Amino acid sequence: MKRTKATESVSVKLTGADRRFNILVNIVMVFLLIILALPLWSTIALSFRPSTFIGTYIQGMALPPWKWSFAAYHSLLGNNGFLIAFTNSLKILFQGVFFALLLTIPLAYGLSVKDLRGRKWIIIFVIIPYIFNVGLVPIYILIAKLKMINHLSAIYLPLAIGTYNMLIMKSFFEGIPNELRESAHIDGCNDLQVLVRIILPLSKAIIMTIGLYYGVAFWNDYFHPMLYLNKDMLRPLPILLRNILLAAGMNEFVEASAFGEAPIEAIKAASVFMSAIPMIVAYPFIQKYFTKGTLLGSVKG
Repeated sequence: MKRTKATESVSVKLTGADRRFNILVNIVMVFLLIILALPLWSTIALSFRPSTFIGTYIQGMALPPWKWSFAAYHSLLGNNGFLIAFTNSLKILFQGVFFALLLTIPLAYGLSVKDLRGRKWIIIFVIIPYIFNVGLVPIYILIAKLKMINHLSAIYLPLAIGTYNMLIMKSFFEGIPNELRESAHIDGCNDLQVLVRIILPLSKAIIMTIGLYYGVAFWNDYFHPMLYLNKDMLRPLPILLRNILLAAGMNEFVEASAFGEAPIEAIKAASVFMSAIPMIVAYPFIQKYFTKGTLLGSVKG
């Protein structure tokens, strides 16, 4: 079949102003890439810097790989404290994301159904604590009364439903045609079956996006573990990293000396880089869902 003029692709001729604009955008993007990449590369180069290195900070960033030292990583990976903290952070990450999505998805879906009885009052009930924070002391007393002190669940269960994340997911669910729900109800599905069989398969983008939001928050959280976890065997990676940084800054090598003879600056840099690895690894797999989920979930927000 021959292509007609209507089906042929139309080539757009760029004007001189368009070319200059594209060049300017490329320059700005390269500049932003350099700004973002330099701190990361500086941290990586510092983590591999040997203790015998003598030179400026810029020279250390340009140190060739065959002169790198893995002493900092050997010290971290060979230290039981680091492995325990890393494992605790992974437990908080996976358990936190699981329970957060398990609680956020039904609440967001329920509030997206416009004929739900008392829907407006439930939304008000959810938004009031988001606007007016009750404070740290009542929350701590509640956690203590529930006997959740020195339990990893104290880190992620109180934060399992983020109001902002729930509202984004609710807006996404509202964008799904209501005819799909009605068709499923006609076929004999109840509300739970509609959610599992119809809504969730269409909501991979928003689930991945909100899961990433929760994951980053749980992985980087150090304030709540500092409050609720008093045992060394339960402390996550941010607490250990904080102790290393404080020990190095105050010339107190109680925490730092436990990691061997590696330079303290290299240990600090290696800790920062290794703590970022899970997010760096996870983001490329979620990236294709991230932009779509954010945009679609915020259209009606």
